[in-house]
Amino acid sequence: MVDSKTILITGGTGSFGKKCVEILLKRHNPKKIIVYSRDELKQYEMAQMFNDKRMRYFIGDVRDLSRLEVALSGVDICIHAAALKHVPIAEYNPMECIKTNIDGASNVISACLSNNVKHIIALSTDKAANPINLYGATKLCSDKLFITANNIKGSKDSKFSVVRYGNVVGSRGSVIPFFQKLIKDGATELPITDERMSRFFITLESGVNFVLESLERMHGGEIFIPKIPSIKI
Repeated sequence: MVDSKTILITGGTGSFGKKCVEILLKRHNPKKIIVYSRDELKQYEMAQMFNDKRMRYFIGDVRDLSRLEVALSGVDICIHAAALKHVPIAEYNPMECIKTNIDGASNVISACLSNNVKHIIALSTDKAANPINLYGATKLCSDKLFITANNIKGSKDSKFSVVRYGNVVGSRGSVIPFFQKLIKDGATELPITDERMSRFFITLESGVNFVLESLERMHGGEIFIPKIPSIKI
């Protein structure tokens, strides 16, 4: 599916993007991988990690439609991973969260249709299911936009789908690095929201594999959800 294809990853310098690039380069043979993100330093650091002639790095924001249209020219597969993800930050900066997670999603869809990108898959979150916070609500809107894009594509060959999974073990901002820091700083107990809760984990590699598998089987319009065992904490 990804061999000999040009792949663009929005938010490609994040935890998912780096692992995805690593797996694509090691196990597959893509024609080109484009990392699209707005952080110059992270792109510089990533370029040192992946010194491969198939790699390209585009500075750009998903809020910028014209830049997206340039970056997506000639792309076969778009993996949309860019988002503002931290729940408290989203609550404190609601309009910024909306501009990136909703307006950005709409821009990705428009730019993909303009360039006739064949396969587009967006990363969602378990927080988009019956959301109770702004982050989850914006991701639910994003999911709706991507699924509905299949109804407005007309005669284009583009297919839009979504993958939705839970907390990624060890990713930036996740609970495990937070707990590890508390323990290192001498904490004697760890904050748990509710002892009755279940937290659903997935490893970063499993998340990437799930996305690549979903690209293989997508017809357009699906929300893919992996079967993940619950871990009581």
